[in-house]
Amino acid sequence: MGRMRIAQLANFVGPTSGGMKVVIEQLGQGYVDAGHTRIFVFPGARDEVVESEAGILVSVRAPKVSEQYRMIFQPWRALDVLDRFRPTSVEVSDKWTLSPVGRWAAKRSVGSVLFSHERLSDMLAMWARRSFGVEAAVGALNRRLAKEFDAVVVTSQFAADEFADTGARLELAPLGVDLATFHPSAGSPADDGVLKFCYVGRLSHEKSPQLAVATVAELHRRGHRVRLDLYGTGPDQAELQAAAGDAPVSFHGFVAGRPEVAKRIAAADISLSVCPAETFGLAVLEALACGTPVVTSNRGGAHELVDATSGAAGRPDPASLADAVETLLPRLGSELRAAARARAEQYPWRRTIDQMLALHHQLSEEIPYRSLRGFARRRGES
Repeated sequence: MGRMRIAQLANFVGPTSGGMKVVIEQLGQGYVDAGHTRIFVFPGARDEVVESEAGILVSVRAPKVSEQYRMIFQPWRALDVLDRFRPTSVEVSDKWTLSPVGRWAAKRSVGSVLFSHERLSDMLAMWARRSFGVEAAVGALNRRLAKEFDAVVVTSQFAADEFADTGARLELAPLGVDLATFHPSAGSPADDGVLKFCYVGRLSHEKSPQLAVATVAELHRRGHRVRLDLYGTGPDQAELQAAAGDAPVSFHGFVAGRPEVAKRIAAADISLSVCPAETFGLAVLEALACGTPVVTSNRGGAHELVDATSGAAGRPDPASLADAVETLLPRLGSELRAAARARAEQYPWRRTIDQMLALHHQLSEEIPYRSLRGFARRRGES
């Protein structure tokens, strides 16, 4: 495999970003470690280029859209960066203002990958708290994206389903987990008779933290001694505090440093990753890697990660999820924690990185867009 110049582009990455930032950083470092040039283009307070051990980091001046995030509203500014650094392939982790990168790449015979981090139909419906009109709009957008990018990377079958009948060439690439940092040795639950839960993620309703809070409140109502620790920031904290009522729920905010996050997760008896719209769920793998079993919704990409040996699932409502928790209670202990760890070990980052490198190589070498789509059709007919 020859030396490649891979450009990664994304909006909504910042100091307190969660899963998407982890994915981009892990893949990017993997590209660098394999001897390739990595260019990461992201929104920032100013235009700036920094050369580092993690590659060429290019900040594009962009306005804030929230306290945490910025967004590149003028895509030509990102395209100018690409013209300057001339990548052999591009990897776009954004379906909005950076989608013109696909057309830019096609005009220059540069391979293009859209990395789908979310299922827009579900996420927008949950964000807007209504579904009317969402499906049609998202379907049209996905059909356009399928035409503009050479390949669309999805991380679960749940994520792939959104692109059904769009003509997209799909690459299923499950994500990985840092098995060294997230490890059972990071800690263990205190034996104090309290059932300890954790939630790690953004406190915004499209991530369903309210469902985690309501589940623990239901268990508290049923007479269990429980505690829920939430790690993350977001706009819904006040609403969540009100919903918790008298249940023992603590809000710890953003936790800096992955080792510290691992320590907090490992100290829980059960991790709650209950969002029914997640396309994957890095927090699920990180909990399993720490030996902490997971309760999740029976719908969504996260459910594909949790099997009967490593956790439990229920319908996305507090009563069903509380029932799922109660099925785990007799099994809590060293055997369940070992099974959770064994499940996570099936998802090393190395496999994901190798798969993405192979795709970038294929796109950047001899396979132009039309041939790639023809190959995808032939493969589907075989």
